[in-house]
Amino acid sequence: MCSSSLSAMASHGFSCRIMAVAFVLSLVYSSLIVSSTAELQKLEHSIKADGSLSLLVVGDWGRKGAYNQTHVAAQMGKIGKELNIDFVVSTGDNFYENGLTGITDEAFEDSFTNIYTAESLQKQWYSVLGNHDYRGDVLAQLSPVLQGVDSRWLCLRSFVLNAEIVDFFFVDTTPFVDHYWINTEGHHYDWREVTPRQTYISSLLKDLDSALEASRATWKVVVGHHTIRSVSIHGDTKELQTSLLPVLKAHGVDLYVNGHDHCLEHISSNDSPIQYLTSGGGSKSWRGVFNPSSDKLRFFYDGQGFMSLQLTKTAADVVFYDAFGSVLHRWRVTKELHSSI
Repeated sequence: MCSSSLSAMASHGFSCRIMAVAFVLSLVYSSLIVSSTAELQKLEHSIKADGSLSLLVVGDWGRKGAYNQTHVAAQMGKIGKELNIDFVVSTGDNFYENGLTGITDEAFEDSFTNIYTAESLQKQWYSVLGNHDYRGDVLAQLSPVLQGVDSRWLCLRSFVLNAEIVDFFFVDTTPFVDHYWINTEGHHYDWREVTPRQTYISSLLKDLDSALEASRATWKVVVGHHTIRSVSIHGDTKELQTSLLPVLKAHGVDLYVNGHDHCLEHISSNDSPIQYLTSGGGSKSWRGVFNPSSDKLRFFYDGQGFMSLQLTKTAADVVFYDAFGSVLHRWRVTKELHSSI
């Protein structure tokens, strides 16, 4: 399949496989790509026959196995089997330090395919972008070509995932943060298809507001990379508190799930039902920073690990695990079923 002009790639099986599927898949999936002014793309995932749904959440992981990424992955495999998970959610910063260089970047396999090898993790992965992902070729990471290399991979800027009893709203949070635009600290950010910034953000908020308003699911879960509330090194993201949080409160969102801070934490809002859940311990952690929150801190672990979420129509169970698979924190919330009679 590789021509002479691609001879430099021919020695790499990964690159050749990508070139073989790139053209076909780009045609097949091009119709799925939505612009910043279109309504959020809607995907569907079935639940179990008993009406339940189980998933794992991990963030800030893509380091080619380093910083205990492989240990976390191994424990995810064990818990994933125990819970018979339906899929995995990634809260961003999927590839360090600077995203992917292109669709032929071997970091995709080195940090994803070759790390999360457990049978239980061979399920669909739904991913958002983090700020480190924006430092690379964003369009490569969003490209359906990568799905031809590993069919588990699905990464979009913002989208809605319906699983009958729950709607997940994945939100592209990096463009909201001012300093990535103003003080880049020497880093390049790939803002293609995002500029003009204010148009992108206002359109996204409008689309999210409409999608939340239309949701009839029992549970509403919003997934983003950046924190809204956090006691770790990055702390609260003021831009999200100003622009995104009012939309979540207005529509009765149950959970806001994020990464960005390399830790595990659970904070309860003082003025709404929202639970802030940080699962950013997929690899490098241990920042040694703690800043008290004005909201109720239920749990904080400055280390590596991941989170599980189990849902039924009447209950949501959240569990945090460390890199050894030990349970660090459990929390449950219930909802009453209301009769239509």
